Amino acid sequence: MSDARDHADHVNTWMQEVAGLSSEQLLELFEQGIRALWNQACLTLGDVTLIAIMDRVLYDAAEKFPPFEFLKVEDTGIDTRELRSKREFVDDPKVPEAIRFVLIEFLFVIGNLTAEVLAPALHAELSKVKFNAADSERDETQ
Repeated sequence: MSDARDHADHVNTWMQEVAGLSSEQLLELFEQGIRALWNQACLTLGDVTLIAIMDRVLYDAAEKFPPFEFLKVEDTGIDTRELRSKREFVDDPKVPEAIRFVLIEFLFVIGNLTAEVLAPALHAELSKVKFNAADSERDETQ
């Protein structure tokens, strides 16, 4: 059975793999990571439950990392566009810590709600999310 430490270990491993990315790239990858977790969990929990969970996680995150109040919950995950427009935060060295916090909290709440049944699948989905420089460059030119 998984627990909070297990979620943290998986997120920390993922964060180590993306170390060195710019804050902008990291926010892009974070959005993709949440979307992957969301899509996997949605099969069991549904959009309404996930929206409620993410609303609470982002509320807690905004208390610790005030710029995260600019994140918006959507029916497929989160939207980071407004946060990305805040240049002062994009260059903030706390971006990785804030992202780590949201990912762990989201996994932790879902784990508690489902008796950790979804944890292995969610951990596997997060580990599949990788930064692709070619995709990022293509998005910037569009």
